[in-house]
Amino acid sequence: MKRVLSLLVFVLLLNGCDDGNLIQEDIDFEDVTTQSCTDNNLIYKLNDKEALILDIPSTSFTTEPSATDTPTIIDISSTNRVVYRLYNGTVSTDNICETIPAATPYVTEQWSATAGKIQIFTTAVKTVNTTTNSTRITGYNHNIVFKNITFVTTNGNQVYETFAFGDYVTTATTLPLLFDETVEKCSSSNLVYNYTTSEALMLNIDPSLIVNEVTPLNTPRTGIIGTTKNILTYRLFSGLLTSSYFCNTTTPTTPSVSQEWNGVAGVTGTSGIIEVTTTTNGPGNYKHTIIIKKATLKKGTNSFLLGDSFTYGVLLTSN
Repeated sequence: MKRVLSLLVFVLLLNGCDDGNLIQEDIDFEDVTTQSCTDNNLIYKLNDKEALILDIPSTSFTTEPSATDTPTIIDISSTNRVVYRLYNGTVSTDNICETIPAATPYVTEQWSATAGKIQIFTTAVKTVNTTTNSTRITGYNHNIVFKNITFVTTNGNQVYETFAFGDYVTTATTLPLLFDETVEKCSSSNLVYNYTTSEALMLNIDPSLIVNEVTPLNTPRTGIIGTTKNILTYRLFSGLLTSSYFCNTTTPTTPSVSQEWNGVAGVTGTSGIIEVTTTTNGPGNYKHTIIIKKATLKKGTNSFLLGDSFTYGVLLTSN
């Protein structure tokens, strides 16, 4: 009997030992939908009575897709905060985002991260038009993982080597691409351009494609997008764009350019193809219809497809 009592005391003492430095409790929010506050930088996940909150600057979420195996890495600190909370009832957005949080439920336990890394891997979210085979970027998905994160709790430190927060999606600035059919050409250069009050699509075209001669039926003049000729550039502006922006010796500084996308060099017969069909438009006048096929526009690590056949526009010339 004494041996049994001694064994029980030993087991109780063993279970009661705590170095005060490391505990093991599992919290899992990976499959919970990410939400965000509209008036601050908080993004968060709610799981019944639990909340996981990430407070980092919005600039941490880039609009450039991450290169392979090269995520954005941010140190957890007093300005890059990760907090876990346990409530005494079901938690809601009002408990997270409001300037004066709802009175109930209230926090019964809070863990604050004091060390570790925030790893963010970004990819572009694209919509596909199956009719034109064009793509447009509508947002950016940021997959967030915490590495070697340490939470300070009331019972000691909780450490995770890898803790998956999950996905957070931000919206992309929409590129209108709402050009009409009228294309202009600079008299002093080979630049042709189509524009609206907020955007421009410019093509430094090979002059051999714009000739005042009617092209045979179904036989357009062809070229490919390149880096020394047939250079294709798209610009989105933050101010009012007018025709005075074009055909200058130096590029004007206003309106300012908010985004610039460049045409990827084409492959003959495969991609980045420029077709020009010329017809008459009255005596001595010509109409050049410019079509761009299977072209890709790129900015940094971002890219999208214009489509199988994109009507650049019509240029009118005369002898």
